[in-house]
Amino acid sequence: MNPVIMHINYGEVRNGRFGENTVDSICRMAADIGYDGIEFRGKIPVELQELSFREYAELIAEGKKKYGLSDILFGIGVRDCTSADKEIREKSISEAIEQAKIASELCGTTVCNTYAAWITSSISTAPSSSYEFHGSAAATSEEWELTADAYRQIGKELEKIGVKFAFETHMNYIHDLPHMAKKLVDLIDSPMVGINMDYGNTFAFPVRPTVEEAIDIYGDKLFYVHLKNSSYIPGTTSRIATSLSDGQINHRAYLEKLREVGFGGPIGIEAPRAGDRVWYAQQDFNYYKALTECM
Repeated sequence: MNPVIMHINYGEVRNGRFGENTVDSICRMAADIGYDGIEFRGKIPVELQELSFREYAELIAEGKKKYGLSDILFGIGVRDCTSADKEIREKSISEAIEQAKIASELCGTTVCNTYAAWITSSISTAPSSSYEFHGSAAATSEEWELTADAYRQIGKELEKIGVKFAFETHMNYIHDLPHMAKKLVDLIDSPMVGINMDYGNTFAFPVRPTVEEAIDIYGDKLFYVHLKNSSYIPGTTSRIATSLSDGQINHRAYLEKLREVGFGGPIGIEAPRAGDRVWYAQQDFNYYKALTECM
C-alpha cells in the first residue's frame, strides 16, 4: 500500500504560518484522520523562526513517534542553484544536503519534495498567471546546466544517506511541465533524483498531457505524487481550488493508472484553499480511501 501523506497546508492558516496550530497538534490531526505521515516544508514556519532546522526536525520527530506516524517528508528547495555568485550557489547546495541528512537522521525521511530556481519571463508584458511564458519556457541553457550540475552534486551525497529528491511539477520552475521535469532528471542522471507528479499544477497549463500520458512520461523516475483539484471558471482562464472529488481532474483515473504501472511510492494529498482545513483533510482522505478500496 502507498503511504498516504497529509500536506502541511492542511495544518497551516496560510502558507508558512501555523497560526494557533503546533507541530504536535498537526501530527495529532494527521494521525487521528488516518494519514500515514506528513509533508512539512523545509522552510521553518513563521512562528518557529527562532529554531534551527535541526531543532525544528526534532519537534517533528517527537510528533511522529508520539502519534505513530510512519512517514515524514520535507519540501527542500535549492532556489539559488542558478546564482551567478558561486558562494551563494554553493551555500544553497550545502544547506539542502544538510537538511536531507538531518531529516533522515531524526525523522527517518526517505523522500523529499524539491524545487530549483524560480524563473520568470524576460518579456515584461507576459502575464504572471500565463505560466506557459515562465519556468522552462524562459530558462536559459546556462540555467539548465547549472540546475543539473547542482543536483548531480546533491545526488552523490543523497546516495550516501539514502534519501531521494523529487522535483515537483510546478509552474515557474524549469521542472514545470512533465516532459521538462523528465528532461531535467535525465540530464542529472542520478538514481536519487526523480519527480513528484503534481497534476494539479500541470492542469494550470493550456497545453498539457493527460494524467495517463504524464505518468508514462515519468516512467521509473516517478518517486512521489501530489493530489489536488480545481475547476476552471466558465469563460475565463482562472481556476478555483476544490476538494479532490469536486474538480475537473478525475482522480479515479489518476489512481487507476498509478496502480497499473505499479507505483509504490508515497501519495500526498494537498489542500491549497482557505476555510476549515481540518474538515478538508478529513473529506479528501475519505474520498481517497473510498477510491482505493474499490479498486
